[in-house]
Amino acid sequence: MLSARDKPPEDGGAGGLRGFAIDKSFLTNPKGILLEVELALTFIMAMCFAASISAYMAAPLLEFLITLAFIILYATQYYQRFQRLNWPCLDFLRCISAIVILLVVSFAAVASREGPAIAAFVFGVIVVFVFVYDAFKTYQTEMAPRTTEGE
Repeated sequence: MLSARDKPPEDGGAGGLRGFAIDKSFLTNPKGILLEVELALTFIMAMCFAASISAYMAAPLLEFLITLAFIILYATQYYQRFQRLNWPCLDFLRCISAIVILLVVSFAAVASREGPAIAAFVFGVIVVFVFVYDAFKTYQTEMAPRTTEGE
């Protein structure tokens, strides 16, 4: 005999996973596309490092995982449950830290003069420009002081 806790939910839905429904409109808006590009480029950069200098692979993989976490939090609207956190500021700091880390790792890798390391440098420079653009847009739209008509 099934007890009350062993019975499936009455609505026939996903039960406790309803809160993790993906908002597909976020994945197609400019911020979502920008995060997806960052995700793809950091993954490509990590694979280039895996083929040449595996010691440098941790930095792009870390940025890949952090960006993936932000995509999941934004696409599921789960970040709204943590209202005490300043999400635009966290996103801005994520971009700034990625710029510094990936730029240093890219220039360190190009010194080896191996083919995949040079490709990782090229993708690193491209992803740094993407992160700079993301930081600029985040600051401009979310964090910059707004002026009123009277000022």
